Amino acid sequence: MDPIPQVTMEINEESEKEYIILRVFSGFETPYYYFGDGNRTAFIRVGNQSIPAGAFDLKRLVLRGSNMTYDSLSSRYKMKNYNFTNLYNIYKKRVGHEIGESDFLSFGLVDENGVLTNAGALLADDSPINHSRLFCTRWYGLTKSSGIIEAIDDKEFTGSIISLLQNGKNFITNNSKKRWKKTPTGRIEMPDYPERAVLECIVNSLLHRDYLDLGSEVHIDMYDDRIEIFSPGGMYDGSQVQNLDIDRIPSRRRNPVIADIFNRINYMERRGSGFKKIIDDYKKETNYKEKIQPKFFSDSSSFWVTLFNLNYDESFEKVAIDSEKVAIDNEKVAIDNEKIAIDLFVLKLNNIKISNIMKKRISEFYQNVEKTIVFGRKDVASYLNCSYSNAHKIILVMKNANLIATVNGKGKGKYLFKIDSEV
Repeated sequence: MDPIPQVTMEINEESEKEYIILRVFSGFETPYYYFGDGNRTAFIRVGNQSIPAGAFDLKRLVLRGSNMTYDSLSSRYKMKNYNFTNLYNIYKKRVGHEIGESDFLSFGLVDENGVLTNAGALLADDSPINHSRLFCTRWYGLTKSSGIIEAIDDKEFTGSIISLLQNGKNFITNNSKKRWKKTPTGRIEMPDYPERAVLECIVNSLLHRDYLDLGSEVHIDMYDDRIEIFSPGGMYDGSQVQNLDIDRIPSRRRNPVIADIFNRINYMERRGSGFKKIIDDYKKETNYKEKIQPKFFSDSSSFWVTLFNLNYDESFEKVAIDSEKVAIDNEKVAIDNEKIAIDLFVLKLNNIKISNIMKKRISEFYQNVEKTIVFGRKDVASYLNCSYSNAHKIILVMKNANLIATVNGKGKGKYLFKIDSEV
């Protein structure tokens, strides 16, 4: 072997039998090569197997053996040719004071010759590292080919990893909803996904991705019932996250310079608590169940996290209902009659010449909101997580299609679903 690893051997005896224990310690002079049959081969550990290291693996081993990381290496880009508006703004907002030019050197974003490190290049407004991208897709239904519409929304983002983080978070927010219901002391908000858990997942996908992999990028795929976030690069130590105790995963950082910056702007903590924090955020939600606990999976070159929609396939007795304004006679509404009303509503909705996306939104609002509620533009906007102008358009479509009726005496712009035989 070259170089020779550190080993110890000791003789032990048990049940009148002698045996040798050979310990091979983790080395710092990677890669370690094996010579045999005229070959010079380095191996990596994947799960319970040892496999020959590929080109990317050798680059990682060389960096580790040199006590360096990808983000700490100097790039070929001069700092003077790039702007850092996003970094300046977010640093001032979240830290409370401005980042100075001298900080760029002390934080490891630029070297003494004014050349950006790879971390600095990744944080530039127009990042020159082209494979640092984020692909976001909101798919229709539960798979990528549900048959009616393939994708409801599709975006590709480039630039600073801070802008990738912000754009990814906004994409998920714009394509999810936040339900709510009133209580005697206020109201309970029920988002599709916990906001902090979403942020933590996106941060991890950008921070811990393997930037040596030039042919891949971070993907966010949203479905009706879940979000799947893919990041190039498995666990930094080669382990498989699905085989580990989530509460006891140590913090090992593939890109420590970027991690330090994210810590300084309060996007992450230094201790390795990310996985546990994501699960804990889910457990705090009103409608959490163990079957929709977030899932993590990794192999030698990839990492996936799946966040499940807390509101998918859930029925709520009272959503956005004001008990002082609306009287509900629970004895009068039978389940079978309500199902018939929904079927008739959907049938009439399908005969209206509007987009499938509009039909889907109206149908979701009708099927999940208490039918005797008096609602307005604000309620539609809150439930569907859309702007007031879009909520107004939805109400106009329902009004023109004779699906809702104007309610007098409740204020301007108040409506009620028609759930009688007319529907």
